[in-house]
Amino acid sequence: MKYSITQKITLIMISIVAGTVLLCWFINTTLLESYYVEHKQKILLDLFEMVDQESAKGRTDDEDFLIRLEKQSTNSNISMMIISSDRTIMYTNVGDDERMLVQFLELIFHTKNQHTKILESTQQYTVEKTIDNRLQSDYLVLWGSLQNGNMILMRSAVESIKESVAIANRFLSYVGVIAVIMCAVIIYMVTKKITNPILQLAEISRRMTDLEFDVKFQSKGKNEIDLLGEHMNQMSETLEKTISELKSANNELKIDIEKKTEIDKMRKEFISNVSHELKTPIALIQGYAEGLQECINDDQASRDFYCEVIIDEADKMNQLVKNLLTLNQLESGSDQVVFEHFDLMEVIQGVVNATAILREQNQISLIVHGQKPEYVWADEFKTEQVLTNYISNAIHYAAGEKHISVTVLPGEETVRVEVFNTGNLIPEQEIPHIWDKFYKVDKARTREYGGNGIGLSIVKAIMDSFHRQCGVRNEENGVTFWFELDNSSR
Repeated sequence: MKYSITQKITLIMISIVAGTVLLCWFINTTLLESYYVEHKQKILLDLFEMVDQESAKGRTDDEDFLIRLEKQSTNSNISMMIISSDRTIMYTNVGDDERMLVQFLELIFHTKNQHTKILESTQQYTVEKTIDNRLQSDYLVLWGSLQNGNMILMRSAVESIKESVAIANRFLSYVGVIAVIMCAVIIYMVTKKITNPILQLAEISRRMTDLEFDVKFQSKGKNEIDLLGEHMNQMSETLEKTISELKSANNELKIDIEKKTEIDKMRKEFISNVSHELKTPIALIQGYAEGLQECINDDQASRDFYCEVIIDEADKMNQLVKNLLTLNQLESGSDQVVFEHFDLMEVIQGVVNATAILREQNQISLIVHGQKPEYVWADEFKTEQVLTNYISNAIHYAAGEKHISVTVLPGEETVRVEVFNTGNLIPEQEIPHIWDKFYKVDKARTREYGGNGIGLSIVKAIMDSFHRQCGVRNEENGVTFWFELDNSSR
């Protein structure tokens, strides 16, 4: 990643460690020697104070004092010499006394080189930093007078500190490189453990933006990132639930809108169809009524004809209104269905007898196939309406041989009634629509016998109220309409 937290933290920690190592190296190089010289100077002064106090008490020859003096001078790498006023060496820890005495005297009395630097000077002692011309080494030198009149000379090499600084810096550089490498590895591993869960959370949040809520954060502890992951899981579940509810609400809203659109469409179609159905009879009634009013034909036969047309068209309008009211009651559920136990064959025979005159006028034959009696559970009056619509349609559309057959087919749970008539087949693309209100396959033929396209809609509504099926199918030489009723054995 371009802006990886792991890389940033690793680089920052490497920079801190490397900077710390470099700072230590710089401090060692610039300040360690000065600190060492100051520390050595303090040791020289402490040792001088101890010797001066013991000399004032006259205990310079005491064995205990000499042991302490030798121990401290040895530990601090200090060369020491105490000289009397007549240049007699009273004490020394140097093997070559004469040479050391000459070197001390040269430092004290003058042969000082240009590199000599006085660090501290009092009436009793002087501390200098100088170079031994013979050895070409730096030394700290303290010389002064004790309270008993003797002279004391002390010297400690400082050259070793430079070598120590160089060694320390070299060692520090090795340690620093190793520390930087180890720091890089450790920090990288540690930050990876921190950033991996963060990357996992980032991936979860990305998938959440794409509305994918199946992935969950796997918590392995109780730190802040795990707590954030648990909250992400909770947020994911809440979002999924909320979006699901929104989609459900949106789907219901779409369905409501579609229903409203469909209802509005049906309302417009209904108004259009009713207007169309009423337009012709109203126009005829108006026309013939105006003819009567204006006495276009004065003879009695003409007036009777005009009155018959007006009555006939008014009857059609009345029948249309009745059918619409019946269909509305069925579809709204306000028309109560009363289930009765009755003989279906009697109802069929009653409808057949009622339509006999119409069949005779059209020279149509009818045969009923079925056993007697056949009991069913249904609303007898509405069942008669279904049969009347089916047989009336069969009479109006019968052609060719002009034959109608009514067949009763008993079953285990239902009884099927089929009404067949010879004639033209219904186009397959028209079959799904024949149950719609005001739908007419042959509009001219329907108008000819006074139909309004509501009969089959009433049949469908009645069968829906029975919670039973109805349908139609084309035969080889005609059309069969059918419906089912509950068998009395169930």
